[in-house]
Amino acid sequence: MLGDNDVMATVAVKSLAAGRKFYEGKLGFKVVHTEGDQAVTYQSGKSQLLVYQSQFAGTNKATAVTWMVKDVEGLVKDLKAKGVAFEHYDFPGVTRKADVHIAGARKNAWFKDPDGNILALVNA
Repeated sequence: MLGDNDVMATVAVKSLAAGRKFYEGKLGFKVVHTEGDQAVTYQSGKSQLLVYQSQFAGTNKATAVTWMVKDVEGLVKDLKAKGVAFEHYDFPGVTRKADVHIAGARKNAWFKDPDGNILALVNA
């Protein structure tokens, strides 16, 4: 059924212009497709990310999108240089080195887009 089909992450933003500035300018995404001034689709590896305008943007209090990356620390450093601020959480059994949360071999880092959507990096 659905497990045989591709999936697209979807994130709502209050202002598509501000969302594009963040996702393109700070995160480095390239536009694949636009739907007028309401939505933009980006390529992210073999997946796609749809960013669309909605009055309900930022209301999700959980992680909205997670990227599997090879070098969490390196990417955190690069994003911080572009002005991205990282979130810090306290989880049992998890330590933190600067902005990277470590649990055994697992490394995570969380940040928010301008509307408060929680985005994550995890080592692949």
